[in-house]
Amino acid sequence: MAPNHAAANVLGTMGTICWTGQIIPQIWKSWREKSTKGMSDWLMLIWGVSSVPLGAYALLQNLNIPLIIQPQLFGLLCLISWGQCQYYERRRSLRGAFLVTIGIVVLCGGIELVLVLTVRPMSNQHGKDAATKVFGVLSAVLISGALLPQYYEIYKYKAVMGISLVFLGIDMLGGLLNDLSLAFSEEFDVLAAISYTLVIVLDGIILILAGLFKLRDWKRGKRAQDPSAANAASGTSPDLDVELQEQGGGGEVPKLTDEHPQHLTILSRIGSRLSDTPGMLTWTVGDNTIESTEVEHVESEKEGFKVNEKCV
Repeated sequence: MAPNHAAANVLGTMGTICWTGQIIPQIWKSWREKSTKGMSDWLMLIWGVSSVPLGAYALLQNLNIPLIIQPQLFGLLCLISWGQCQYYERRRSLRGAFLVTIGIVVLCGGIELVLVLTVRPMSNQHGKDAATKVFGVLSAVLISGALLPQYYEIYKYKAVMGISLVFLGIDMLGGLLNDLSLAFSEEFDVLAAISYTLVIVLDGIILILAGLFKLRDWKRGKRAQDPSAANAASGTSPDLDVELQEQGGGGEVPKLTDEHPQHLTILSRIGSRLSDTPGMLTWTVGDNTIESTEVEHVESEKEGFKVNEKCV
């Protein structure tokens, strides 16, 4: 693709705007819900720290101005979001979370400044190029690796929660625009492109997982509204009530309500009934009456039949 300085700057500026504002929906979501549960604080911390080598790399490579500004704003907003995690989820005091966040922001800025001032004056061009590439590789590894703790949170909760999907969408768009900006630059920077592309891919996986979990929840809700589907999912069938009724000695199989103890479900399915004895909640099985506490630990149909045989 032919170099186009104007296109590179326009696309880079658009990418910078996306990556400047991408964390804002996440910060807003955390503040509105007063919770960051389900979002890994390690994600935001590592992303914030990754801005140090990424920013140094952009400065040393003399990338276009938007791509130089982007890592600085990206790192700052990530660390602000990390500070929210310390306050809402880690239960630090507001003052403590604020001070530790400011401290890390200053530390990251100082380290980046030292790296640039150390490498830029180097007379050995080979050593200078090697150091610059190390910064690029390190930033790419940190940016991609930072999402691994978020994948663990998704695995732990079996859901995508706490993290803003709008944030992920803007993050992907910013990475795409930055990639296009590099494509129109005079020299295509492979390491920077890898870093941006990894963000697109890994964010995209989380969005796909979010869609799959939504579909799973929708199917569960639909199954819960369909008795035949619920019976099929639980391994029971409508004929089971009739079969258990015959084995339990006849009588209508009662339907439990919220007022009935749920641990007596098995007895309710083998022809037992709730006694109306005043002051005592009992179950009548055949001709015998037993207190509910005696069958509190009945956990299977087999155990229920044993209780029935013992009492009849």
